Amino acid sequence: MNPLWNQIAGKAGIPLAPAQHELLNRYLDLLLAANQQLNLTRIVDRPSAEVGHIGDSLTLLGWLPQGALRLADVGSGGGVPGIPLAIARPDIAVTLIESTQKKARFLTWAAGELGLANVQVVDRRVEEAGRAAELRESFDVVVCRAVGALNWLAEWCLPLLKVGGKMLAMKGPRASEELPLAEHAIRLAGGANPDVRPADLPGATNHVIVEIVKKRPTPAAYPRHPSVAKGRPL
Repeated sequence: MNPLWNQIAGKAGIPLAPAQHELLNRYLDLLLAANQQLNLTRIVDRPSAEVGHIGDSLTLLGWLPQGALRLADVGSGGGVPGIPLAIARPDIAVTLIESTQKKARFLTWAAGELGLANVQVVDRRVEEAGRAAELRESFDVVVCRAVGALNWLAEWCLPLLKVGGKMLAMKGPRASEELPLAEHAIRLAGGANPDVRPADLPGATNHVIVEIVKKRPTPAAYPRHPSVAKGRPL
Protein backbone atom coordinates (compact mmCIF):
# COMPACT_ATOMS: atom_id res chain seq x y z
CA MET A 1 0.00 0.00 0.00
CA ASN A 2 1.26 3.44 -0.93
CA PRO A 3 1.79 5.51 2.26
CA LEU A 4 1.46 8.85 0.42
CA TRP A 5 -1.95 7.89 -0.97
CA ASN A 6 -3.07 6.77 2.48
CA GLN A 7 -1.80 10.01 4.00
CA ILE A 8 -3.63 12.27 1.54
CA ALA A 9 -6.88 10.28 1.54
CA GLY A 10 -6.73 9.90 5.32
CA LYS A 11 -6.68 13.66 5.79
CA ALA A 12 -10.00 13.73 3.93
CA GLY A 13 -11.40 10.99 6.16
CA ILE A 14 -11.31 8.45 3.30
CA PRO A 15 -9.58 5.17 4.22
CA LEU A 16 -8.24 3.38 1.15
CA ALA A 17 -8.63 -0.39 1.17
CA PRO A 18 -5.96 -2.70 -0.29
CA ALA A 19 -8.25 -3.37 -3.25
CA GLN A 20 -8.36 0.36 -4.00
CA HIS A 21 -4.58 0.57 -3.89
CA GLU A 22 -4.49 -2.32 -6.32
CA LEU A 23 -6.85 -0.52 -8.69
CA LEU A 24 -4.87 2.73 -8.48
CA ASN A 25 -1.66 0.84 -9.28
CA ARG A 26 -3.36 -1.01 -12.12
CA TYR A 27 -4.63 2.28 -13.54
CA LEU A 28 -1.08 3.66 -13.59
CA ASP A 29 0.06 0.49 -15.38
CA LEU A 30 -2.57 1.02 -18.07
CA LEU A 31 -1.90 4.75 -18.39
CA LEU A 32 1.87 4.51 -18.67
CA ALA A 33 1.73 1.58 -21.09
CA ALA A 34 -0.80 3.30 -23.35
CA ASN A 35 1.15 6.55 -23.16
CA GLN A 36 3.88 5.07 -25.33
CA GLN A 37 1.49 5.20 -28.28
CA LEU A 38 -1.13 7.77 -27.34
CA ASN A 39 0.76 10.65 -25.66
CA LEU A 40 -1.62 10.77 -22.71
CA THR A 41 0.74 12.29 -20.16
CA ARG A 42 4.07 14.07 -19.85
CA ILE A 43 4.81 12.21 -16.61
CA VAL A 44 6.38 9.01 -17.83
CA ASP A 45 8.21 7.48 -14.85
CA ARG A 46 6.34 5.50 -12.25
CA PRO A 47 7.45 7.24 -9.01
CA SER A 48 6.58 10.66 -10.42
CA ALA A 49 3.20 9.37 -11.65
CA GLU A 50 2.38 7.99 -8.20
CA VAL A 51 2.75 11.52 -6.82
CA GLY A 52 1.84 13.72 -9.78
CA HIS A 53 -1.19 11.76 -10.97
CA ILE A 54 -2.58 9.73 -8.09
CA GLY A 55 -1.42 11.82 -5.15
CA ASP A 56 -2.40 15.07 -6.84
CA SER A 57 -5.85 13.73 -7.74
CA LEU A 58 -6.49 12.56 -4.20
CA THR A 59 -5.95 16.10 -2.84
CA LEU A 60 -9.45 16.86 -4.17
CA LEU A 61 -11.05 14.36 -1.80
CA GLY A 62 -11.21 16.81 1.08
CA TRP A 63 -13.27 19.25 -0.99
CA LEU A 64 -15.87 16.79 -2.24
CA PRO A 65 -19.26 16.64 -0.48
CA GLN A 66 -20.13 13.47 1.38
CA GLY A 67 -22.69 11.03 0.03
CA ALA A 68 -23.75 10.11 -3.48
CA LEU A 69 -23.12 12.78 -6.09
CA ARG A 70 -22.43 13.33 -9.78
CA LEU A 71 -18.97 14.55 -10.74
CA ALA A 72 -17.65 15.59 -14.15
CA ASP A 73 -13.97 15.68 -15.08
CA VAL A 74 -13.62 18.23 -17.90
CA GLY A 75 -10.82 17.62 -20.39
CA SER A 76 -10.02 14.34 -18.68
CA GLY A 77 -7.15 13.40 -21.01
CA GLY A 78 -5.69 10.20 -19.60
CA GLY A 79 -8.24 10.12 -16.77
CA VAL A 80 -6.72 12.42 -14.17
CA PRO A 81 -8.20 13.31 -11.74
CA GLY A 82 -11.47 11.55 -12.59
CA ILE A 83 -10.39 7.90 -12.50
CA PRO A 84 -8.45 8.10 -9.21
CA LEU A 85 -11.44 9.87 -7.64
CA ALA A 86 -13.79 7.18 -8.95
CA ILE A 87 -11.58 4.53 -7.35
CA ALA A 88 -11.25 6.36 -4.03
CA ARG A 89 -14.96 7.27 -3.91
CA PRO A 90 -16.92 4.40 -5.47
CA ASP A 91 -20.11 6.01 -4.17
CA ILE A 92 -19.91 8.87 -6.69
CA ALA A 93 -20.83 8.75 -10.38
CA VAL A 94 -17.97 10.11 -12.48
CA THR A 95 -18.34 11.40 -16.04
CA LEU A 96 -15.12 11.87 -18.00
CA ILE A 97 -15.55 14.52 -20.70
CA GLU A 98 -12.87 14.23 -23.40
CA SER A 99 -13.21 15.36 -27.00
CA THR A 100 -10.05 13.75 -28.42
CA GLN A 101 -11.27 10.43 -29.74
CA LYS A 102 -8.15 8.37 -29.08
CA LYS A 103 -8.10 9.57 -25.47
CA ALA A 104 -11.83 8.94 -25.04
CA ARG A 105 -11.35 5.39 -26.36
CA PHE A 106 -8.55 4.82 -23.87
CA LEU A 107 -10.73 6.10 -21.03
CA THR A 108 -13.59 3.77 -21.99
CA TRP A 109 -11.21 0.83 -22.26
CA ALA A 110 -9.41 1.62 -18.99
CA ALA A 111 -12.67 1.98 -17.05
CA GLY A 112 -13.74 -1.40 -18.40
CA GLU A 113 -10.41 -3.05 -17.56
CA LEU A 114 -10.62 -1.68 -14.02
CA GLY A 115 -14.27 -2.68 -13.61
CA LEU A 116 -15.33 0.86 -12.72
CA ALA A 117 -19.09 0.73 -13.04
CA ASN A 118 -19.33 4.28 -11.67
CA VAL A 119 -17.48 5.80 -14.64
CA GLN A 120 -18.87 6.89 -18.00
CA VAL A 121 -17.11 8.66 -20.86
CA VAL A 122 -18.55 11.51 -22.94
CA ASP A 123 -16.57 12.05 -26.15
CA ARG A 124 -17.69 15.61 -26.85
CA ARG A 125 -16.20 19.06 -26.69
CA VAL A 126 -16.99 20.62 -23.34
CA GLU A 127 -18.86 23.45 -25.07
CA GLU A 128 -21.18 20.88 -26.63
CA ALA A 129 -21.54 18.96 -23.37
CA GLY A 130 -22.47 22.15 -21.53
CA ARG A 131 -25.39 22.73 -23.91
CA ALA A 132 -26.64 19.13 -23.96
CA ALA A 133 -29.94 18.76 -22.10
CA GLU A 134 -28.87 15.56 -20.34
CA LEU A 135 -25.63 17.11 -19.02
CA ARG A 136 -26.29 20.81 -18.52
CA GLU A 137 -26.72 21.79 -14.87
CA SER A 138 -26.76 18.14 -13.83
CA PHE A 139 -23.52 17.78 -11.83
CA ASP A 140 -22.79 18.42 -8.17
CA VAL A 141 -19.06 18.88 -8.77
CA VAL A 142 -16.98 19.64 -11.85
CA VAL A 143 -13.21 19.15 -11.67
CA CYS A 144 -10.48 20.06 -14.13
CA ARG A 145 -6.70 19.92 -14.34
CA ALA A 146 -4.34 21.36 -16.96
CA VAL A 147 -7.20 22.32 -19.29
CA GLY A 148 -7.06 26.10 -19.61
CA ALA A 149 -7.07 29.48 -17.90
CA LEU A 150 -9.75 30.22 -15.32
CA ASN A 151 -11.69 32.62 -17.56
CA TRP A 152 -12.23 29.78 -20.04
CA LEU A 153 -12.82 27.20 -17.33
CA ALA A 154 -15.61 29.29 -15.81
CA GLU A 155 -17.46 29.38 -19.13
CA TRP A 156 -16.95 25.68 -19.78
CA CYS A 157 -17.49 24.21 -16.30
CA LEU A 158 -20.15 26.32 -14.58
CA PRO A 159 -22.90 25.51 -17.14
CA LEU A 160 -22.51 21.82 -16.22
CA LEU A 161 -23.15 22.47 -12.52
CA LYS A 162 -26.39 22.44 -10.60
CA VAL A 163 -27.07 25.60 -8.64
CA GLY A 164 -25.29 25.03 -5.34
CA GLY A 165 -22.71 22.77 -6.95
CA LYS A 166 -19.06 23.66 -7.21
CA MET A 167 -16.18 23.75 -9.64
CA LEU A 168 -12.76 22.61 -8.42
CA ALA A 169 -9.94 23.77 -10.69
CA MET A 170 -6.48 22.37 -9.98
CA LYS A 171 -4.02 25.16 -10.62
CA GLY A 172 -0.38 26.10 -10.16
CA PRO A 173 1.42 29.40 -9.60
CA ARG A 174 -0.50 31.20 -12.35
CA ALA A 175 -3.74 31.03 -10.37
CA SER A 176 -3.12 34.44 -8.79
CA GLU A 177 -2.70 35.97 -12.25
CA GLU A 178 -5.72 34.23 -13.72
CA LEU A 179 -8.22 35.02 -10.98
CA PRO A 180 -8.65 38.77 -11.70
CA LEU A 181 -9.04 38.05 -15.42
CA ALA A 182 -11.72 35.44 -14.69
CA GLU A 183 -14.01 37.59 -12.50
CA HIS A 184 -16.24 38.67 -15.39
CA ALA A 185 -16.62 35.15 -16.80
CA ILE A 186 -17.38 33.71 -13.37
CA ARG A 187 -20.09 36.28 -12.77
CA LEU A 188 -21.67 35.84 -16.23
CA ALA A 189 -21.80 32.05 -15.85
CA GLY A 190 -23.47 32.22 -12.44
CA GLY A 191 -20.53 31.67 -10.11
CA ALA A 192 -19.85 33.12 -6.68
CA ASN A 193 -16.54 34.66 -5.65
CA PRO A 194 -13.80 32.03 -5.87
CA ASP A 195 -11.95 30.59 -2.89
CA VAL A 196 -8.38 29.39 -3.22
CA ARG A 197 -7.73 26.22 -1.24
CA PRO A 198 -4.37 24.58 -0.48
CA ALA A 199 -3.82 21.40 -2.47
CA ASP A 200 -1.67 19.96 0.34
CA LEU A 201 0.42 17.68 -1.87
CA PRO A 202 3.58 16.80 0.07
CA GLY A 203 6.70 18.08 -1.67
CA ALA A 204 4.78 20.26 -4.12
CA THR A 205 4.75 24.04 -4.08
CA ASN A 206 2.23 26.48 -5.51
CA HIS A 207 -0.43 23.79 -5.99
CA VAL A 208 -3.88 25.16 -5.22
CA ILE A 209 -7.52 24.25 -5.80
CA VAL A 210 -9.73 27.10 -6.95
CA GLU A 211 -13.26 26.47 -5.68
CA ILE A 212 -16.17 28.30 -7.31
CA VAL A 213 -19.70 27.66 -6.07
CA LYS A 214 -22.54 28.13 -8.55
CA LYS A 215 -25.10 30.52 -7.08
CA ARG A 216 -27.52 31.01 -9.97
CA PRO A 217 -28.42 29.32 -13.30
CA THR A 218 -26.10 29.92 -16.23
CA PRO A 219 -27.71 32.02 -19.00
CA ALA A 220 -28.61 30.04 -22.13
CA ALA A 221 -25.98 31.92 -24.14
CA TYR A 222 -23.16 30.06 -22.36
CA PRO A 223 -21.03 28.20 -23.10
CA ARG A 224 -20.56 29.82 -26.48
CA HIS A 225 -19.94 27.71 -29.56
CA PRO A 226 -16.21 27.61 -30.39
CA SER A 227 -16.89 29.36 -33.68
CA VAL A 228 -18.39 32.26 -31.71
CA ALA A 229 -15.79 32.39 -28.96
CA LYS A 230 -12.87 32.19 -31.44
CA GLY A 231 -10.18 32.56 -28.83
CA ARG A 232 -11.90 35.46 -27.08
CA PRO A 233 -12.60 34.64 -23.41
CA LEU A 234 -15.55 36.28 -21.66
